[in-house]
Order: sequence, then C-alpha cells, then structure tokens
Amino acid sequence: MLNLRKKEIQTICNRTNYLLGSRADDGKKVWLEEGKFDCDWYWGFGYIEVYNQNHSDINEHTHFDSLFLEKDLHDSFVKYFAKTTLDEKEIWTLLELMKSFYVAREYADMLYRGRCHISNNPCSEVIMNNEERTRINEVVIPEIMQAVYNMLSPEKEMK
Repeated sequence: MLNLRKKEIQTICNRTNYLLGSRADDGKKVWLEEGKFDCDWYWGFGYIEVYNQNHSDINEHTHFDSLFLEKDLHDSFVKYFAKTTLDEKEIWTLLELMKSFYVAREYADMLYRGRCHISNNPCSEVIMNNEERTRINEVVIPEIMQAVYNMLSPEKEMK
C-alpha cells in the first residue's frame, strides 16, 4: 500500500522542482528538477535532487534512470519512497514517460552526431538528420516533459 503525500512545486536554486516524495531511509524530500536544453543540442532532464535544509544548495544529485529504470522499475520506485506524491497508475505513467524521454534523447543525440558515441560510424551521413532531430527536441521531448509536469503539479490532472 502506498503512503501518499501532497504534491508540491517549489522554486529552488532558481529552478522549478516537482516533489516526488520522501525517501524511505531518511525521510528527506526528493525533487525532480525541471528540464533544460543544454549546450544548444541536448535536453538535460530527469535530475533528481535532495536539497539542504534551507534549500540554498543541492546535497545530493542523481538521475532518474539510474535510480528507477535500470531494474525492477515499479518496485525500485515504491521501495525508495516512504511517501510519494503519485498513486499506482501515476507511477507507471511516470516510468513510461521518463523511459520515453531517455529513448527520445538518445535518438536525438544519435541523429546529431551520426553515431552512438562509441566509435566512428561508417553510416554516419545516413544517420545524421537535423530535421528529425529538431522535431524530437522541439516537439516530442517538450511534450513528454509537459506530461510529467502536469502529473506532478498539484493543480493539474492527468489527461
């Protein structure tokens, strides 16, 4: 059975943050930081933050995928939190949205570089596609992020 807590949004360190819940091990609040288009070519999103007591600095920084998407998905999420802002359906939807974000971002990165960043790719010219990369970065990823924000916002309901 999930222990639910009220949804919250706070501006912390000049960034909008969405409360995911309170950790099981120490009760500290865990926040998802808003996404940002970094270095003019990729989306930084999925940053999980635990702030100091007065919210003036980050105490802990990690990534959503390494916490919850590498194994056990739902179980990892539920066991991590003593209380969460999401019900069962919302947890599954959040996991789907976040995995979709990471897949879309990797795809856009590959379209930009023409490779997966392991070695040179003899097919790089065929892989590179600025038009598709632009669609992913300007339409697909922002829609995914907005769906996450809507779900984590206290005043909005899921579509």
